[in-house]
This record gives sequence, structure tokens and C-alpha cells, in this order.
Amino acid sequence: MSAARPQAMKLADYRQPDFLIPALFLDFELHDTQTRVTAVSKVRRQGTHSHPLILDGEKLQLVSVEINGETVSAQATEKGLCLENVPDEFELRIVTHIDPLNNTSLEGLYKSGSAFCTQCEAEGFRKITYFMDRPDVMAKYQVKITADRQTYPYLLSNGNKIGQGELPDGKHWVLWEDPFFKPCYLFALVAGDFDLLEDSFTTASGRQVALELFVDKGNLGRAGHAMASLKKAMLWDEQRYGLEYDLDIYMIVAVDFFNMGAMENKGLNVFNSKFVLADPASATDEDYFNIESVIAHEYFHNWTGNRVTCRDWFQLSLKEGLTVFRDQQFSADMADPAIVRIKQVQVMREHQFAEDAGPMVHPIRPAEVMEMNNFYSVTVYDKGAEVIRMLHTLLGETGFRQGMDLYIARHDGQAVTCDDFVQAMQDANGIDLTLFRRWYSQSGTPRVEVETLYDDKRQQFALTLRQHTPATADQQDKLPLHMPVAIELIDETGSQQHILSLTESSQRFELACKGEPTLAVLAGFSAPVKVDFAQDSQELLKTALYGQDDFLRWDAAQQLLSESIHASVTDANSSLPEAVLALFSGTLDVAAEKPALAAEMLALPSFETLAQQKPHIHVDSLLAARHSVKMQLAEAFAGQWKSLIKVAPDQSYAYQREQVQLRRLKAVCLTYLAELPDSEAILQQGYQHSDNMSDTLAILRACQSANHRLFEPLMQDFEQRWGQDSLVMDKWFALHGSRQHPNSLASLQLLTGHAMYSINNPNKVRALIGSFAFYNTAGFHAADGSGYRFVTDYLMKLDAVNPQVASRLITPMLGFSHLDSTRQDLIVQQLARLLNHEPLSRDLYEKVSKALHLATSTDKALN
Repeated sequence: MSAARPQAMKLADYRQPDFLIPALFLDFELHDTQTRVTAVSKVRRQGTHSHPLILDGEKLQLVSVEINGETVSAQATEKGLCLENVPDEFELRIVTHIDPLNNTSLEGLYKSGSAFCTQCEAEGFRKITYFMDRPDVMAKYQVKITADRQTYPYLLSNGNKIGQGELPDGKHWVLWEDPFFKPCYLFALVAGDFDLLEDSFTTASGRQVALELFVDKGNLGRAGHAMASLKKAMLWDEQRYGLEYDLDIYMIVAVDFFNMGAMENKGLNVFNSKFVLADPASATDEDYFNIESVIAHEYFHNWTGNRVTCRDWFQLSLKEGLTVFRDQQFSADMADPAIVRIKQVQVMREHQFAEDAGPMVHPIRPAEVMEMNNFYSVTVYDKGAEVIRMLHTLLGETGFRQGMDLYIARHDGQAVTCDDFVQAMQDANGIDLTLFRRWYSQSGTPRVEVETLYDDKRQQFALTLRQHTPATADQQDKLPLHMPVAIELIDETGSQQHILSLTESSQRFELACKGEPTLAVLAGFSAPVKVDFAQDSQELLKTALYGQDDFLRWDAAQQLLSESIHASVTDANSSLPEAVLALFSGTLDVAAEKPALAAEMLALPSFETLAQQKPHIHVDSLLAARHSVKMQLAEAFAGQWKSLIKVAPDQSYAYQREQVQLRRLKAVCLTYLAELPDSEAILQQGYQHSDNMSDTLAILRACQSANHRLFEPLMQDFEQRWGQDSLVMDKWFALHGSRQHPNSLASLQLLTGHAMYSINNPNKVRALIGSFAFYNTAGFHAADGSGYRFVTDYLMKLDAVNPQVASRLITPMLGFSHLDSTRQDLIVQQLARLLNHEPLSRDLYEKVSKALHLATSTDKALN
């Protein structure tokens, strides 16, 4: 970087704002390359000081500045505006010009296709006007939007519409008012021509809320599921938490160009189209689930994020961890709770544990950040949700609800901290949560070691739990944590379940038990930890086949399969253990009873999960071992795979629990079936007769994973069918990107020139380049380093277009410490290239510099 190296911001340096801005009027005159923004603020000094007013601003063309109607001279810098000697209370009027059309960062105000759109979280508002762009500066907003009436018939912003009118030059205007204080990151504006789906919801108190869902022209038929999901979420939040919607209207707009999944702007949610649009022909069961979940997540933010918001960005998990937990609760109620939980744990084990082991490790409340966009992470979101879940487990449903009620009542309309949330839980329940607070400031993945002893004479089962969190790149010294450890004791008569409260480095627990039981630890994944517990294959098999907790059953099955795969790494000729054969035989015999659970138990652990289980891996050997086990299982149970794929829903497609479960089981069976030499006719027929995207994608993924010769012709047919549908083509790009094939890199380079592909569209980049980097293990980790080099070359181009997306795509290059030394060296070489690339965004600089620092530190330690 030619500029000065960016400096970290520290939580310890937080101080309250020197000024408050309780009211803001924004006037937008929309134009592709020269939108005029007039911002009129009511500014009030906070405290007794003579500090200047410092406003954030980036990529703005300053036109004028007035204080109380008088023009003042002001010098803008690359980062903002400084106004000296301002009164204690005054009106500030600033006029700027901005260029939405060429704003490829997709932060601030930008063009998404033919529509104007905003994204202000975390620090995008400073690209719209000069302002105190921090979450603890909360204002009531009025927003006037003026634009061409024919091109932009819909002019939308936060709150309630209070005025509109026509202008003689073919333009029109709309005036919006949000009656609630909010930080600027929740501001939103959308202008365009859409299809509109309208509905309404009557709240518990009898208020009628207008619901409006805006989608691109021609997509109205795909909006019904999203609308139904919104109404389910509104009802659920009233029934579960007593939280009622507070405005007269709730709007959702779906756009194609969006950095994130969705954004909870007050009353006007902006969504990535992939989390809104669905019909059976174009969307999978997973798409339907994700839409329902994300719609709910953004709606739940209305109270946990909007009405009560963050004091500063270090507190991001205050709203995100809590709201992820709430959407997880909702999803568990809407779908199969065990499968929902399994998917959540897979995210933790495959991605969050990897983050803990890498250079970007941080607590759910980081102590310092260089670029805030980098901390929209699985740690803040998903581990943050696990910490909230532990509170729920420790306090119980009633106690947690009491804490939530107090939290909302105490802090409505405020910008607060994670400590404020925990304090509300503590005060509402009369419990000391001092030790529990360490989860917010301590990073890393704790390990819990288990030892057992059964006293037959006393009929007492004793277990000792020892916790230890290894040192991480950001913290060396770790302290004991407060965690619930849920266990299940299985014997011949059934099982008993207990929740043990672990608070010390080592604790002993004694439980009455008539006969020595089989112990299963971490029921429901009660804490985000790794468990060290030596169990033989028969104990794991007993848990998998006879346990009561579905998560523990799946976990035991995964352990058996993982051990078999790791054994094949050291002995390529090893045959399947008897316990694995018994597991599959027993699971297949009763698969029809719990098809979704059976599907997850029969699915092999992913490469990402397997890689997290060992301190060091050899990529090629682990891939070969996993494939060997898969082939043996395909052959050993060939008859069952062929039989079970016929167990499918009789009726036409519906996103309905029983149907989803049967389709999932069928999809897993197909992955094994595709490995068999006589599978071609079955796969071909299945593809031709499929009447929904779930079954179609199941066939394509099975062919892809087996490198079946059908893959290419079926993918050509798929492209012919869906070549003009942007969202569906993302699935096509992702299948190509993640295909582990000798020519995958050449294919990837060719596809970047495809007519439907654009480096400016985050969905396309994530689908093709992201799928390659995250899931094409053989291609990305090619022994000659070509995969690393390709991704690095692409990141250099992408960083200039969209630093946020580039920063997320570099993640697979950061977790190199468990790879062989040759691959580590190859990755470090590419990271060094990136660090020397000019210009380099703050987003990438932070991650690359930390990764190289960790690599250097590791080398010194080894030498």
C-alpha cells in the first residue's frame, strides 16, 4: 500500500460522541452520476468542551456548508470534514454530490441494475453525506426523494409515508418520516420500477400493518414464500417474545447486487434476491429454508438491533448473536429441529473453529479492529448465537424471557453494550453471570476433556470435566469459562439426561446409575467446544443407534465415519470397520422412520470438518481416504441406495416437512449411487423426470461429486433451460466452481468470461470463485500452487471493485497452519504478493498482514 498503514481502533479507546444529532432531514435529487444530497441536521454539543465537530465522509463532492443559514468555509479531506468553533446548538446544512452509478463497492448509495439502492452498515452512510457515522448517534429522520416519475415510480425510505407530489418536469417526490430514533447505519433508500406484492398483518393489539414486497419485473410469482415467511415471523415474535411491530408499513425490496444476505433497515429491508425469490422449478428446499430464516432474521432485528442498538461496532454481537439465536429458534419451530441444529453445528465446526485457529481469531466482542467489515464473521454471528444459547440453557425458557423483557424495557431507544444485555439477564434472574461474561472477551475454541469412573458398589457414575482453551494468535493467556455441558447416559433400560454447569478448570460430578452406562457428551451441542473423550467404536455405535438426543446420535455416527477416514489415510488398503457397517445397516433399516436424521447420519463428514479434527493434514491423502470410504460404502449397500431413492413424495412439490425429509434422504443416497458403474440410467432418468429444483440439483451434485460422465451433458442441458435466469445460473456457476476435476482451473478461467458472469455482481463472484476457493479442495489446494495463484490474481482485480467481497473470499487462504509445509510456503508467497499489491484496501490489508505475521511467528517458534 502506498498510503500509510491503517491503524487499529480499540474498544478501550471508546468515548461518547462530542455532539449529538437528534434530527436529520435528507433531500435526494437522484441522478445516475451526480445525485444531489442536501442534509439538514440539528446538532447539539454533548458535555462541556470546545472540540470541533468532526464529520465522516468518503468519496463525496462537497458543494456547500451552512451553519444557521450562514455559509462557512470548510476543507474536506479523504476521510471527512472538520468544523471549528461551532455553537453549542445549531442547524447544519451540507450539500454534496455523489456518483451512484460508478459506486461498485455497493456501500452508500449505488445503482443495482436499473434501481437506486443503499447499504449503510457498517460505515456506508459516510459515502452519502458528511455525518457522525457511528451507531451511538441516533436521530429521527425525514427523507425527501425526487426522481423521474416514469423510470422510478417507487421512491422508498424508512418509516411512514407522509407526503408525495408531482412536478412539472416529469419528476415526482415522496416524503418519509421515521418516528423512532435510529443510527445512520439503519438508513435506507430505494428507487426503481418493480413488481409489488401486497398483503397485511394484524398485530396482537389490533393494528393493521401494510406489507409490501418489491421484486424485479417478472418475478412476482416467486415472491409468495417470502411474504408468507414474513407473516410467520411477525406472529412468532409476538407469541414467543411479546414483541409487536411498531410502524404502519413494512417493506422488503429484493435487489441483485448486494454484498450481504439482507439488511434490517428500519421498516425498509433491502434483500439479496436469492433470499426472497423462490418457486419449485427454480429453488431448492435449502433455498426455501434460507428465505424463511433470513426474512425472520431481518424482521427480528426490529427490536434486537433497531429499537435497541449497538453503542459501538465492537458490540456487533449484541444485535447479531442475539438475532441469529432468535432466528434459529424460529427455524427450529418451522422445520425439523434436530436437522436445523445439526446444520448450525456444521457451520461452527467447519468455519468458526477454523476462524479460531487462524490469524483473524477474535472474541465475539473484539478488543480492536482495523476494518469493521472484516468482523461480520462467523465468530460474531454464529459463536455469538451459541453464547446466547448457553444463557438460554442456563436460565431456562422462562428465565431467558424474563431477561429479554427487562432488556427491552430498560434499553428501548438506546445504543448499548453486550454488558448491558448480560446485566439484564442477571438482574431478571437473580444470578451471578460474572464468570459467564468471559465468553465475550476471550477468543478461541475451548477443549473439554472427559474422564469417567463407575462405582458398581455405590452405583455411582462419576465424571471429571477439565476445560482448557489453547493460546490463540490474539491472546496467549486463557481463563476458565462458565458453560453448560449437557450429557446423556444410555443403558439397557433407556437413557437419562443431565445439564452440568462447568465453571472451573476441573470439576467432578457424581450421578446415580444402576449399571455402568454409555456416556454421550454435549447433547444438542450445549457449548461451542471441542470434546476430548476416548470412546471405543462400540460405545459410539450404541449412542448412534440407541441414543435419545438426535444431535448426539448424528455426532456419534460422524465420529465413527471420521475415524474410519483418518485410518484410511495411514492405511490406504484398510477395509471398513465392523462398527461402520453396523451403523449403516442399522440406520438404513429404519431410515423411513426418521428420513432426515438418517440422511445426516449416512452423509460423510465434509473435508472441512475432517481437516479441523487433526492438527496437520495432507490434502491429497485425506481426499483419497474420504473417497475410498465413500466407494466402499457405495458398494456395500448398493441395493439399499437403489431402493431408497424410490421413496419419494407421491404428490407434487411442496415445501413441507415430510417432503423435505424424503428428498434429503434421496439426495444422500444418490451421492453413493453415482459412484456405482451401473448408475447412469438411473441418474439420467431421475434428471429427465424431475419436476423441481431440489431433485434436479441432487442429481447434478451426485454426478459432480462422483465425476460422473453425465455431469457435462446434464450441465449443458441445465444451462439451456436456465441460461437467462440470473439466480438459477448461480447454482450452475457454483457446481462448476466446486467440481474437483483435473481441468477445473481451466474451466474456471473460461467461465469468468461467460455472458451471465460479472465481477461487479457479488452473487456471481461468490458462486464461481467462492465455490472454488471454499469447496474445490483438490483444485484450490493443487500441489503446484496454481489454485492459490489463481485466487490471488482474482483478488487483486476484485479488491479494486468491491473490497468487502474480496475480503471474504480470501478466508480459505488464511487457514494454512494445518497444511503440509510445501503448501504453507505456496500460500505465504501469494499472501506476500497481495500485501505488496498497490493499492490494497483496508479490508484485505488487515487479513493479509495478520496472516503473514502469524506465519512469521510460527516459523520463529519452530526454529
